[in-house]
Amino acid sequence: MSWHSADDPVPGDRFSCDAIRTLIVPRSRDLGSFAVRRALPSTACRMVGPFVFFDQMGPSEFLLGEGMDVRPHPHIGLSTVTYLFDGEIMHRDSLGTELPIRPGELNWMTAGRGITHSERTGSELRRTGSKLFGIQSWVALSARDEETAPSFEHYEASALPILAGEGKTVRLIAGEAFGARSPVRTSSPMVYADVMLKAGAVLPLDPTYDERAIYTVAGAIEIAGDGFGPGQLLVFRPGDRISVRATRDARFMVLGGEPMDGPRHLWWNFVSSRPERIEQAKEDWRQARFDSVPGDAEFIPLPEDPPPVRYP
Repeated sequence: MSWHSADDPVPGDRFSCDAIRTLIVPRSRDLGSFAVRRALPSTACRMVGPFVFFDQMGPSEFLLGEGMDVRPHPHIGLSTVTYLFDGEIMHRDSLGTELPIRPGELNWMTAGRGITHSERTGSELRRTGSKLFGIQSWVALSARDEETAPSFEHYEASALPILAGEGKTVRLIAGEAFGARSPVRTSSPMVYADVMLKAGAVLPLDPTYDERAIYTVAGAIEIAGDGFGPGQLLVFRPGDRISVRATRDARFMVLGGEPMDGPRHLWWNFVSSRPERIEQAKEDWRQARFDSVPGDAEFIPLPEDPPPVRYP
């Protein structure tokens, strides 16, 4: 997915916890009946493990006849990761996939050498009204996988491991952590988890990966005496064991992984380790060389500089 332009996130308030390297407070952007908060990319932090893009979608409520409409657009060199807390999105892509995603499920679309997709609110929900709340992230592919064949995988909520007890509920979306392994196939070592803590519960985060962060979704947490509310990305220093305590019932995402095998260039919806590959993708989209989405004929022209996302 590619969202409309959003301002660069800005650093948040000062904090005393030495384990936190960077705190990013995304700026919210109202898109009419829809709002996004973009935590990555940021001038303060380019990526966390393989995560190069991280948007909070909503929470939003659509009136009768309204909905989300992300028209067909291209990707290369990444996997898009869609995870919802509330609502439903209809995914269509140039592979012929047409499938809704609902809360707790996972859509993992690997662009590889090139794919086109759209994401919209379904016609039935437009007749009744609906809500939408979730996270859209992009995971960069390792250099060896950047030109792989495009693919799409959907995982039901029941397929993702859940660890529960002592006031903690952890759904491991992708990667390996907390003594569990997700069935999701990834291009590099990583972790992505949805965590809910009851007030007073504590979740330890071991330094398994060099690059780790949490994104606060709801409630309030405390780390080494510093308190944090919703809508903040906390990027940790490598090597430290972190304990996250909920001061109120809280929800947050854990994300991270090993450092990527080199820098990544990000322009609009394209990610690559090679800037010349970005230029090729731009020309391929101009010349309509990407496959189209069956049943969804709208087209987004290549944006003029500066595009909605340009990094570095």
